[in-house]
Amino acid sequence: MDLLADFLGYLQVERNFSVHTCAAYRRDLTQYVRFLGADDPLVVERERLRSFIATLARENYRRTTVNRKVATLRSFYRFLLKEGRVDHNPASELRGPKKQRTLPKALSIAQVEQLLDAPSLDTPTGIRDRALLHTLYATGLRVCELVGTNLEDLDMGTAEVRVLGKGNRERIALLDRRAGRQLEEYLIVSRPRLLGSERTDALFIGQRGERLTVRAVQKNTARYGNLSLRISVSPHTLRHSFATHLLEGGADLRVVQELLGHSTIATTQVYTHLSAQRLRKVYDLAHPRAKLSNQSDP
Repeated sequence: MDLLADFLGYLQVERNFSVHTCAAYRRDLTQYVRFLGADDPLVVERERLRSFIATLARENYRRTTVNRKVATLRSFYRFLLKEGRVDHNPASELRGPKKQRTLPKALSIAQVEQLLDAPSLDTPTGIRDRALLHTLYATGLRVCELVGTNLEDLDMGTAEVRVLGKGNRERIALLDRRAGRQLEEYLIVSRPRLLGSERTDALFIGQRGERLTVRAVQKNTARYGNLSLRISVSPHTLRHSFATHLLEGGADLRVVQELLGHSTIATTQVYTHLSAQRLRKVYDLAHPRAKLSNQSDP
C-alpha cells in the first residue's frame, strides 16, 4: 500500500535506516495491516491499536518483540501526522508490556564468607582486594561509590564512610569490625606499597598507584567469585546480599533504604524477596497444619 511505501522510503532516505531495519519495519506494519483487515489505518483509534498489542501478547510473542512493534507503530503514525495524513496520532500513548524487573540473586552468609576469604594475604593486591570485598559487603555501597571514595571520607575511629551517592546525595555508610580490621591492614601494609611515589586521595588504588576503576573492581570480584564459589559474582551481588541479610535479620525497611541510598522506598522493596524454597521451608516448619501434613500417616 502507498502509506507503507511512503513511510519506508522516508526511513531509508531521510532517516538513513539500513535495509535490514527497514525490512523489520515492513514486517511489523504488514502484520498490523493484516490484523486491521478492512479497517483503514488512517481512521483507527487507540483501542484498535491496543487490541493488536493484546493479540500479540496472547500469541506469546516475546516482550522485546512486542515492544519493537509498538515502537514501529508509534513511528508510523508520527510520520503520518507529520505528513498531514491523519489529524492526530492514535499511537502516541501506546505502550508495550513493562520490562519484568528481575530480582538480583543474594549469596548465602556462608557463600559471602567464602568469597571474602578468597583473596590471598600474601600480596599487596590480595590484601587490598580482601579489604575491598569486606567493605562492599559491610557497607552495601554501589561500585561507583566505592571507587569514588577518598581517604578523607573514611573515619576509622567511628567506623563510618562518607558517601556521595546518586543525585549528589550524601549519606553515611557503616563498617563492621572485620571490615575495619581488613581496611586497617590495607592502609598500613598494602596501600603504601601500591602507591609508590604516586600521590592520590583515592581510598582504593591499583598497582601503579592510580584510583581503581569500576571495571577493575567488577573484574576482580568476578574472578574471586569463580575461584571460591564457581559462580558469577559482581559487586552488586554483594550489595544485594548486604540488603537481603539485613532484612532477613529483622532490619527495618526504612533503615535499609537509608543505608542503600535509595531515594524512594519502592526501590528498596525489590530486596525484600525471599526465595520460594525459603518461604516453603519456613512455612513447613512454622505452620501447624503444614507440620501435621509432613508427618507420615500411621
